[in-house]
Amino acid sequence: MQFWQNKQKKAIQADLFSEQADGLAKKIHEDGLDERGKIKHNKPSQIRKFYDEVVRFDSRLKENQDEFSVLLPYLMMLNAKAAYAEGRGLISKSFKTFLSESLKQVKDRDDFEVFANLFEAFMGFYKFYRPSEGGSK
Repeated sequence: MQFWQNKQKKAIQADLFSEQADGLAKKIHEDGLDERGKIKHNKPSQIRKFYDEVVRFDSRLKENQDEFSVLLPYLMMLNAKAAYAEGRGLISKSFKTFLSESLKQVKDRDDFEVFANLFEAFMGFYKFYRPSEGGSK
C-alpha cells in the first residue's frame, strides 16, 4: 500500500483512507480469528497500544516540528515492538506487516502525517469489524 500518488504535489492516494484502510481493517480482523471465529490475535486493546504510540508521536511533533529527526528512531522502534507482540501471539503477521510496510515509507514529517491519518482511518474501520473485545462480526 503506497501512501502517495504524487509526493511532490502532496497528492495522497485517493482511496488510502477509505477503501484501502477498510480492506486492511477487514483483513487484519479476519486474520485475528481462529477457525471457530473466536478472537485469537489482534484484540482491540493490543492494536490500540500501537495506535496510542503513534498519537503520542504526533502530539510531540505538533508541539515541535523540528523534533522529527530525533523522534524517527523511536517511531521505527514500533517494528521491534510489533515483532515482540507477534512472537507472543498478541498480533497477527498481517498487522505487523501493515506497521512495517507503513513505517518503511516514513521519511519525513509529511509521510508521518499520512501514516498517522491512515492508522486513524484503519482504527475506525477496525472498530466496525471488531466492535468489542469479546465480539466479532
